[in-house]
Amino acid sequence: MHLVRLGPVGQERPAVVAGGTTYDLTGLTADVDGAFLAGDGMAAARAALEAGGLPELPDADTLRVGAPIARPGAIICIGMNYAEHAAESGSAPPDVPIMFLKTPNTLAGPHDPVTIPPGSERTDWEVELGVVIGKRALYLDSPSQSLAHVAGFVLGNDVSERQYQLVDSGGQWSKGKCAPGFNPLGPWLVTPDEVDHTGLRLRSWVNGEPRQDSTTADMIFGVEHLVWHLSRYLALEPGDVIMTGTPQGVALSGKYPYLRPGDVVELEIDGLGRQRQEFVAAEVA
Repeated sequence: MHLVRLGPVGQERPAVVAGGTTYDLTGLTADVDGAFLAGDGMAAARAALEAGGLPELPDADTLRVGAPIARPGAIICIGMNYAEHAAESGSAPPDVPIMFLKTPNTLAGPHDPVTIPPGSERTDWEVELGVVIGKRALYLDSPSQSLAHVAGFVLGNDVSERQYQLVDSGGQWSKGKCAPGFNPLGPWLVTPDEVDHTGLRLRSWVNGEPRQDSTTADMIFGVEHLVWHLSRYLALEPGDVIMTGTPQGVALSGKYPYLRPGDVVELEIDGLGRQRQEFVAAEVA
């Protein structure tokens, strides 16, 4: 299934896309959130869809696309998870996953404009595979248990401000990751049965020029390992999002300029859709 949330910010309606048609889920749930996922909402939505019990959502193609999961309790990110990206950053591949956090208010729709922080000169893009947790995961015994706790996969942009992340941070990356709107997600939350997460192609463009082009097969730590590893240190709750890292081809490499107001970033992952964001200057009072 492809789940979406459509409508103005704060007023998104849950829906499911199948066969080119968008169906309204508001008869089943008020939103696609942790409670919906924890309460077997995905199974209920699938059953209603297969039974023909969902009404079509009128004018769906005219509505804003929101993030496909409502405000998560946690956005947990993995750094340096592609060997080529580690190399372009001047770092050795990590021996264990590097974890940092983004605040929930970084979540944005896939086509929403992104505001560059005041005075920023090092705002960067990062196409990433996102994992949405569907069932609480804590102290899992092995990676083989991980996928039973995954609701689905999403396309994300882990927008970063490198000065804040690497110079002003004191070693903690989250300062450069938490500006409002710095985590566009979507357009869809796609269930695991519809994508092979081990070999998805990821790409990004800036102003139409290619930047990143890789596959999730190049991950140092795969999805199953990450969910298991993180569960050894914290509880992953339904609706939480794991951002699994970005491949080479970002501005941090020194090969490309950082983002400026008016730049347009596009991102795509096979089977998970496409994003487009215009980067805009902050309005300072």
